[in-house]
Amino acid sequence: MNFTVGFKPLLGDAHSMDNLEKQLICPICLEMFSKPVVILPCQHNLCRKCANDVFQASNPLWQSRGSTTVSSGGRFRCPSCRHEVVLDRHGVYGLQRNLLVENIIDIYKQESSRPLHSKAEQHLMCEEHEEEKINIYCLSCEVPTCSLCKVFGAHKDCEVAPLPTIYKRQKSELSDGIAMLVAGNDRVQAVITQMEEVCQTIEDNSRRQKQLLNQRFESLCAVLEERKGELLQALAREQEEKLQRVRGLIRQYGDHLEASSKLVESAIQSMEEPQMALYLQQAKELINKVGAMSKVELAGRPEPGYESMEQFTVSVEHVAEMLRTIDFQPGASGEEEDEEVALDGDEGTAGPEEERPDGP
Repeated sequence: MNFTVGFKPLLGDAHSMDNLEKQLICPICLEMFSKPVVILPCQHNLCRKCANDVFQASNPLWQSRGSTTVSSGGRFRCPSCRHEVVLDRHGVYGLQRNLLVENIIDIYKQESSRPLHSKAEQHLMCEEHEEEKINIYCLSCEVPTCSLCKVFGAHKDCEVAPLPTIYKRQKSELSDGIAMLVAGNDRVQAVITQMEEVCQTIEDNSRRQKQLLNQRFESLCAVLEERKGELLQALAREQEEKLQRVRGLIRQYGDHLEASSKLVESAIQSMEEPQMALYLQQAKELINKVGAMSKVELAGRPEPGYESMEQFTVSVEHVAEMLRTIDFQPGASGEEEDEEVALDGDEGTAGPEEERPDGP
């Protein structure tokens, strides 16, 4: 079935009126705005009833206006631009009315009620019956048609219904579908928001665990540094003790060498004395001193290997291997925190006279 549009002469402002009507159509019910008209923060307009339907669909747990329970508000998305509209506890009744649009609607209705400006002058005409208007709807073929097509034409055996009835029914179905789609979109957006919150929580938890991991390894490094300092102190003490002993022996041997050298020098000078009487006066004493010097027993030398420090060798292979086995243990952090809290509690209740037993 093909259709043609038949026009009767209209006034020059008819096209403007059509454009104006398009601007006054609610995106939810697809009808002209019904008062009161509310304006959203994004500057789009809705019938308050349609806005309430969308709001209720997006916030099923929100209490109605007549309820005694105080609600905390809610949110929904503008069906035109998807901007999120956040409402307070008053719901859509807290939105501002667009009085300008309401006044324009009143003016439009007044102008359209005049016969010369009536849109009834424009009708879809049947192509097969050019003088017949499209006024019925074929339910079998699901197309609009005219009465003659039902009586004599291709739709004489089909079931038909009045065009306004089907028009209102399908508009209602489309409006309900739009409302459901908008509500579904809001639910999808809510899921997206929840998943974004999950991502944020994952980042926060990861950041916290990284901090804990750094703290644990820093404490482990502190233990290693402390133990290294203790071992270095022990090594330094042993080094100082050995050096003091050896240096003491060096001083003792040096003093003996110096005394022996002086005695040798005195003995040589005495042997050069040409007068026998003078030589004999000093010879006996020098002989006794040389004999005594030769019999002096010096402290023993350091035993072989005394200079070795190999006893201070540290084996860390098994410790390094154990460190390589460090891995994550789910739930261990919470248990350790509980143990720390318990230990802190025990320390707080212990008396000042109590002593802890020594032991590993």
